[in-house]
This record gives sequence, C-alpha cells and structure tokens, in this order.
Amino acid sequence: MTIRSNWQAKAPAPPLIGLALAFAGVLAAADLPKAETILDKYVEVTGGKAAYAKIHSHVIAGTMEFPAMGLKGKMTIYAAEPGKQYVEMNFEGVGKMQEGSDGEVAWANSAMQGPRIKEGGEKAESLLRAKFNGELNWRNLYKTVETVALETVDGKQCYKVVATPKSGNPRTLWYDQDSNLMVKVSAVTETPQGDIQSDTSVSDYRKEGDLLVPHKMMIKAGPMEIAMTIDSVQVNPEIPMNTFEMPDEVKALLKKP
Repeated sequence: MTIRSNWQAKAPAPPLIGLALAFAGVLAAADLPKAETILDKYVEVTGGKAAYAKIHSHVIAGTMEFPAMGLKGKMTIYAAEPGKQYVEMNFEGVGKMQEGSDGEVAWANSAMQGPRIKEGGEKAESLLRAKFNGELNWRNLYKTVETVALETVDGKQCYKVVATPKSGNPRTLWYDQDSNLMVKVSAVTETPQGDIQSDTSVSDYRKEGDLLVPHKMMIKAGPMEIAMTIDSVQVNPEIPMNTFEMPDEVKALLKKP
C-alpha cells in the first residue's frame, strides 16, 4: 500500500493546476488597461488631438552617432501629410545617405550602397514610419493592438503593448504607467542583410510648439548601437515639394523591367 503525504493528497491534479494558471493569467490580463486606451492617452498627454490635427508638415534636425565606430553626422528629416518623408544624413568621410517615401514607394540611396527600391517587409516598415501623424491616426496603421503585460523598463513600470500593422511585422511598445509616455519600441526589421531585431529607448520629452516630443533615441540594432539626438523641430514650415522627389538614379531603377 502506498502512503501519500498530506500535501500530495490535497494537491490538485496536473490538469487542474494548468486550468488554475490559465485562469490567473486571464485575471491578470483583465487588470491591464486596454491598448486602445493607452494609445489614445499617449496622444492626450503629448498635446491632444487638436494640437496634432493642426500639424501638416515638419522638419526635424539633429545628429546620428555610431559610438563604436567613432562616426557622427548631421541628420534632417522632412515630413508632410499624408505619407511623404525625406531623410538626409551626412557623415564626414562616408558621404551622404538618403531615404524617402511618397506613400507608395520607399527608397534608399547612399555613396556606399548606391540607389535601391525597398521591397517586402522593409518597404512596409518604411511606409509605416512615413505615415504623418501616426500617433494620432494609429487606428489607420494597426489592425490589432493588445496590452499583454506590465514590465519594468529602465526602472519604470510600463504597460507592454503589441501593435500589429496592416502590413509588416508587429511592434512592441512600452508606455510608462505613471506618465503614459512611450519609453521603448521593439521590432524585427527586414533589411538586405537579413532580419534585424531593433530595440529603441525613447527619452528626453520636451515641448515643441503644442506637442511633447522625444529628443533622444538610443537604438540597438543587432550588435550595433546608434544614438539619435533631436536639436530642433520646425512645425508647418514651407517645404518645397521637390524635396520629396526621388533622385534620378532611383527613378532609373523604377523604369527597369
């Protein structure tokens, strides 16, 4: 005859343990605010819908630095609704790097790699980034958003939100539980060199016009670290429309069969 301890006699069967854990997970998820609420609140705490709606274009100037390589250059981002974007970076000894989008075509051009048209997931990610006022119009960008956990990021309790775009890979976003400011974003980006996991820490929010704007981004892309600092933001400036035109060498690629 087998004699079991009191603990063994009273312990629930393994299937019941599984059900209990699953039920606990449901209860924990139920305590989290809905992702829709978090994303809408981010718009509110950074300025509000009316402030975003008044902005139709902007020019952002700053620096981009690769600390491990001792490389630092100037960066300018031109953007206009609904999805026009042109980014220019100049690095001493390396030359000029350009990226752009007209809302349908995403492209890149540099002295090192030459011109190319982005395709697949890389194109989807670039078009998503280029959507103007994406913070305000997030419902047009994502097919699903879900709050999945409460996690600690840089010493702050944060809501973890998984946002799945209509095209491209999901993004994971972390929002400070106290301020509701976004502090981190993570995604897998397709590149010509293969898929790269990127984690971006976002900080140093400052007022630019009527909006709070992050001024520091630290990006970890694979083994590489990139520091981005924003020095100035121009709201609704006059941007010549030819700013968003593709370089001739990129246009030539579109004409190829």
